[in-house]
Amino acid sequence: MYDYLKGTRDVSEIVERDDGFFGVSTGAKYYFAEFRDWHDREKEAMQYVRGRVLDVGCGAGRVSLYLQKKGFDVLGVDVSPLAIRVCKMRGLRNARVLPITKLCSKLGRFGTVIMFGNNFGLFGNRKRAKWLLKRLYRMTTENARIIADSLDPYKTNDPDHLRYHRFNKRRARMAGQLRIRVRYRKYVTPWFDYLLVSQQEMANILDGTGWESNRVLASLNSPAYITIIAKTREHR
Repeated sequence: MYDYLKGTRDVSEIVERDDGFFGVSTGAKYYFAEFRDWHDREKEAMQYVRGRVLDVGCGAGRVSLYLQKKGFDVLGVDVSPLAIRVCKMRGLRNARVLPITKLCSKLGRFGTVIMFGNNFGLFGNRKRAKWLLKRLYRMTTENARIIADSLDPYKTNDPDHLRYHRFNKRRARMAGQLRIRVRYRKYVTPWFDYLLVSQQEMANILDGTGWESNRVLASLNSPAYITIIAKTREHR
């Protein structure tokens, strides 16, 4: 993202999975996309934003900057120092380096938590997802929402992905619980878990956390979807 911002346009990440599979990203361009170029489901999701906003895994700040221009009080957080530097260079007023596991009430209270770019995956696994969802519950207002982007791992015919599902099940992991690391030029991240879930699996994870799926924004012929997650009535 930093190289793209400085003018290098031919940049792509390589994602390495623990079964030896490699994939190449579509490049950094979408991290910087203007609202008119967003996916329709992302545009629609913006109408559900309310109150102070926490953008988890904010990347280059495309969502945070859009909402800031709309007058929202936004805090963008990302584990990458260079991502936060890019956000600040682009004009995001409030941005800090912070992994998802360090989110806490010291940041204040929020009316909306944004998790775009498949960032429901940052929860990593079922157990950690439930723990973090309960923590987000305590950090948010009574009528708060989480706007979470995910991808249904079962909507594929790719034999490598189907084999990986079976590989995960033998290890007592969720089918879409990826173990990956990301490479760019000479840089490489540590290995980490990244969780892709079906809509039903997401609902199962939300159960007992004080949150529930309120609405799903899906695209035809795409495994990607956005869920508008609200606090359950009995927990309010």
